[in-house]
Amino acid sequence: MEVKGKIVAVLPVISGEGKNGPWKKQDYVIEYEQNSQYPRKMVFNLWGEKIDQYTIQEGQSLRVSFDIDCREYNGRWYNDIRAWKIDADDGTPVDTGFTQAQSPIKPEITSSDETSDLPF
Repeated sequence: MEVKGKIVAVLPVISGEGKNGPWKKQDYVIEYEQNSQYPRKMVFNLWGEKIDQYTIQEGQSLRVSFDIDCREYNGRWYNDIRAWKIDADDGTPVDTGFTQAQSPIKPEITSSDETSDLPF
């Protein structure tokens, strides 16, 4: 599913410890229009590495692709709207927060044997 709208709130990161190890998530509120006179709001979230992958700020116009899931806890059911892709409203990718100098993974390759046929 997909929705286009304007970010009206960026909520604090929430973290914890689960049976599979540490986790973190962040919620965002987006205001969108859906063929109605009044705009609607929706909360979506990003989990784990996705939080650091996107730089989302209040006031940005975005297109958010998401999946809806629900889970049961103590006899109550809760919806979860989890974003998996975020683009600017015009279709360009949202800043990932990394520049060329700050690449998240930059392996250093060294050669221990200079007589090898390998190019590294």
